[in-house]
Amino acid sequence: MQRLVDTFIQAANAFDVEGVLALFASDAVIDDVSVGNAFVGTEGVRLYLQQFFVGYKTASKLLSLEQLDNFNAAVRVDFTGDFGHEIGTLKLTIDSDGLIKRIDADLE
Repeated sequence: MQRLVDTFIQAANAFDVEGVLALFASDAVIDDVSVGNAFVGTEGVRLYLQQFFVGYKTASKLLSLEQLDNFNAAVRVDFTGDFGHEIGTLKLTIDSDGLIKRIDADLE
């Protein structure tokens, strides 16, 4: 899980949308309470990345990762960008292939 999260952050910080998408299952969901929307499937995840990472020039830094079991983790991330500074929490679920199946995201 640590490697997956590290790869996600590195690719997102490089604005490598395709690299980040390669970490997600095709039917993945990002449900972000802070923006009031869920982003479903490859195109939904792509939109989320382009809007909130590329669009806001977001830089992410891992603060903590708590692996809850083989498929779930709680992640705290420091975000900075054109919006300012926020701390976010990500409840991450992976599938049996090690791809991200779901992220429940919120800001503290």
